[in-house]
Amino acid sequence: MAIISLNSHSLLSHLSFSLSPSPQQRGLWRNKNSSIICCKNNEADQQKPRVSAGEECGMGRRELVFQAVSTAFAFPAVNSVALAAENDLSGDFRVYTDEMNKFKITIPQDWQVGTGEGDGVRALIAFYPPDASSSNVSIAITALGADFTRLESFGKVDAFAENLVGGLDRSWQRPPGVAAKLIDSKAANGLYYIEYTLKNPGESRRHLFSVLGIANNGTYNRLYTLTGQFVDEEEEKFGSKVQKAVSSFRLI
Repeated sequence: MAIISLNSHSLLSHLSFSLSPSPQQRGLWRNKNSSIICCKNNEADQQKPRVSAGEECGMGRRELVFQAVSTAFAFPAVNSVALAAENDLSGDFRVYTDEMNKFKITIPQDWQVGTGEGDGVRALIAFYPPDASSSNVSIAITALGADFTRLESFGKVDAFAENLVGGLDRSWQRPPGVAAKLIDSKAANGLYYIEYTLKNPGESRRHLFSVLGIANNGTYNRLYTLTGQFVDEEEEKFGSKVQKAVSSFRLI
C-alpha cells in the first residue's frame, strides 16, 4: 500500500481532539474542532521569581511530557518524506518497519500511512483507516536533552502516568472541561504503557493508549510517544485493532 504524505492540515483532520491548556501551557493552535497545545514560555513566565535548578529541571520534564502527548494530536507545518518499508503479514495485519527511525509496528492491512518531518529532530508517523474515523495510531519522535537517557528520567511509570493524566484533566473547571481518567500503567519491554480516557462535555469518550520509549540515533536521545485512540462508538470496529497495534510497537 502506498504511503501518503500529509501536511499539518490534513493530518489534523485525522488526529483531532479538543483540550484546554493548563496555566503552565502556552500557545493554542486550532483546526476545526481540534485544539492542540504547545509548551513555551511567555514574558510573564520570564518575570516569575527564579527557582532552584532542581525545580527548574522538574518543570522542564513536566512540560516535555505534555508536549510529547500533544504532539501525538498535531504537528507543525512539515515537509513530506517517505520513511517506511512495509512487510506483508498474514491475515488482516501487516508489519510497518521504519529503518530510519528504528521502530516497527503491526497495523491493519488497509490502514493508510501519513508521514511528516519538521526541523530534522522531530517526526510524526500516523496510521489511520481509509474512511473518515476518529480512530488512529500515531508516533511522535522528539529530540531530548543529554540528561534524558532513560524513561526513569521522567519518574517511575505509575507516578509518570498519574502526573500525565492529572495534568490533562480539566473536570474541576467551572464549567467543567475535559475529564481525564487513568485506567492502567505499567513498564515492560523497556517501554512505558499508559491507558486512559478523555471526555469533553457533550462529546464521546475517547480511549487512549500511550507507549513511551527512549533511544539514541547516534547523535542525540529521542523520545518516542505512540498514541492509539478510538471513541466509544468505534470500539467494536477499531478497539481491538488499535490495541493490537499499540502492543506490537517495538524499538529496533
